[in-house]
Amino acid sequence: MQPLKKKVEQLLADVRSAMERLDVVGKKQQLELLDSELAVPEIWNNPSHAQDVSKKAAAVRTQVEPWETLAAQVGDIDELMELGDDSMLGEFEAQVAAFETQYTDLKKELLFNGEFDDHNAIVRITSGVGGTDAQDWAEMLERMYLRWAEKAGLETKQLERSAGEEAGIKTSVLEVNGAYAYGKLRSEHGVHRLVRLSPFNSDNLRQTSFALVEVLPQIDAPEEVEIEEKDLKVDVYRAGGHGGQSVNTTDSAVRVTHLPTNIVVAIQNERSQLQNKETAMKILRSKLAQLKLEQHAEKLSDLQAGESANWGSQIRNYVLHPYTLVKDTRTKHEDKDAKSVLDGRLDDFMLAFLEQS
Repeated sequence: MQPLKKKVEQLLADVRSAMERLDVVGKKQQLELLDSELAVPEIWNNPSHAQDVSKKAAAVRTQVEPWETLAAQVGDIDELMELGDDSMLGEFEAQVAAFETQYTDLKKELLFNGEFDDHNAIVRITSGVGGTDAQDWAEMLERMYLRWAEKAGLETKQLERSAGEEAGIKTSVLEVNGAYAYGKLRSEHGVHRLVRLSPFNSDNLRQTSFALVEVLPQIDAPEEVEIEEKDLKVDVYRAGGHGGQSVNTTDSAVRVTHLPTNIVVAIQNERSQLQNKETAMKILRSKLAQLKLEQHAEKLSDLQAGESANWGSQIRNYVLHPYTLVKDTRTKHEDKDAKSVLDGRLDDFMLAFLEQS
């Protein structure tokens, strides 16, 4: 019994240490504030704000409750073992093994040590050179991330989407909500390259296509990234494409330019100009936060002009012909089952990136 007791004591110490590093106490206090805000009936007078608070509370809850539950369970078994009942040794061993497995899984959260890792994420996919093949590739990536998010229990929302003329998409902007969404997805930031036999070529020739994936931490609170009005240029124009009669006959589309960095965000998906501006500002704040991380800048005034991510930063190759292989150029992690990767099996790539960061 004594060796197992020591193992339990060490496990309890490890769990408590991890909780301290993850600031579970601070997050619990944050959760209590969010729950108090949601308990006030008047919050639902602004449904959009109420939903944002509710999503944030749900994400924080998933960061707090599993650790609290595990700590309580390990603490309970530690106290039971103080009684020294050897007849329960087999049962204790089974429970401790289960707790160790839970801890191994949970402690991966210790890898999320970036400034914005606990934030939601915005994913922007842009097709590169290669015409219809590249636009089809961009849509394949969009599906890959949607499938991954579904399997990971994360919520997604389409913020903007521009379809290609024949197939695929030119751009797609997704909002991904859930615990450590940005921390998990930041491994995907960069250029993704596809090699395959083209389904759009009559000769079925081998084709190489590129798509740019930008992963940005979602900045909901304006005070997290404060932007001065003098640094903004806001243009409104008539929305094009599908969206209903009112979209096409009013100047509802919004283009926001951040003058110091020349970053431009254009949104036309929503029906109202105000909604489009709010979404554009959310994405702009996220882009600036990402740029601060990349340039190690302390404040916005220190930023150099430039886009977050660029076409020179190729991060992963997806080869479907003459063999199948997905290989990350940074971590060297690879998977020969390209079909499963494109169906959302990305966790091993994400974990390899976090362990190397």
